[in-house]
Amino acid sequence: MQRIFLALLPSLLFGWLTSPTLAQDPAAVARKQMVDEAVIANGVKDQRVIQSLLDTPRHEFVAYKYRSQAYYDMALPIGGQQTISSPFIVAYMTESLEPQPDDKVLEIGTGSGFQAAVLSPLVKDVYSIEIVPELGRSAARTLRRLGYNNVHTKIGDGFQGWAEHAPFDKIIVTCSPEKPPQPLIDQLREGGRMVIPVGERYQQVLYLFTKQDGKLVSEALRPTLFVPMTGKAEDNREVKPDPLHPQAANGDFEADLQEHGQMEGWYYQRQFELVKDGDAPQGERYVRFRNTDLGRTSMALQGFGVDGEHVHRLRITGWVKTKDIGLGPDRREAPMIAVTFYDAARRDVGRGVVGPFLRDTGWQQIDETIRVPPVAREALLRIGLFGSTGEACFDDVKMTPLLD
Repeated sequence: MQRIFLALLPSLLFGWLTSPTLAQDPAAVARKQMVDEAVIANGVKDQRVIQSLLDTPRHEFVAYKYRSQAYYDMALPIGGQQTISSPFIVAYMTESLEPQPDDKVLEIGTGSGFQAAVLSPLVKDVYSIEIVPELGRSAARTLRRLGYNNVHTKIGDGFQGWAEHAPFDKIIVTCSPEKPPQPLIDQLREGGRMVIPVGERYQQVLYLFTKQDGKLVSEALRPTLFVPMTGKAEDNREVKPDPLHPQAANGDFEADLQEHGQMEGWYYQRQFELVKDGDAPQGERYVRFRNTDLGRTSMALQGFGVDGEHVHRLRITGWVKTKDIGLGPDRREAPMIAVTFYDAARRDVGRGVVGPFLRDTGWQQIDETIRVPPVAREALLRIGLFGSTGEACFDDVKMTPLLD
């Protein structure tokens, strides 16, 4: 998908974006492949949601310099230390709301406006609030220019809701508090649904809440990771990350699968199996990634805080086993352990890689050190096949900060 869109990019830049058919519209081709591989292949079934993703021009909601990446299944910087959510998570959250044509929906965290644009054809009205003024103004201009006339925006504290338009049939929250804010509970109608990521800064779970008898009934959906909130809500978290002592969560994979069928501590989990067969080099379990379609994602990742001014290196240890590895033209799509670093503005500032692991091997122990950029303030730890085919197993993955 990524390579196809990059090959089509010259056409995009020469103004073919408004062409009405797939044959004439390279962006539509890239969108269809994005939806097939990132949305449908990962379990989204609602045909109205799928069609909305096919119709929504995601490239219009990212900065010009990121348009070549617009149809990757990934978050992208949009300014204000915020990101546009990945297509899969937008589709998944939208489907979880069960949007209906007569719904009035409140969105907390307009961001780029992409989520609101996807909701627009599915519901009657979308009321969207953004706390970062420049993002709110930019999103409003984009939504207005593209004709999303049933999306109403304002700048303000989204956790206070939009009382004059309450009650809302559905509420979708794209930033992560420790628990649902009371004003949003009050403004959700009886029987209404709220989708919201809650939890610690780097360990969140996406929940579906349904309002019954004035209270929220919860259903855990899947682990997730959203960018930090802005202002007091983030500063006042009771549990805060420790950027001087980053660690891998559930790196031994001994925790039971959660009720939603996902591994604890990891998110963006694709084509994995938690294995208990007596072959684990440590403990009783390990994780196995399998993929037969070149370029399809098979991986898991987690976020963590790291202060590059004090943590100069990370020691990465663990066990790896690989079999029948097949590679495509993109050599970054290979079995490995990778850490991507970001600065305070959430800009990519470097990457450390352990691997790639290309030969058929039994369990082999790894112990390597990667450099942490001085400007790094947070990072993503990734394990898996990264688009290669075959089988890759991991166990006892650990990170140890080195301060000297």
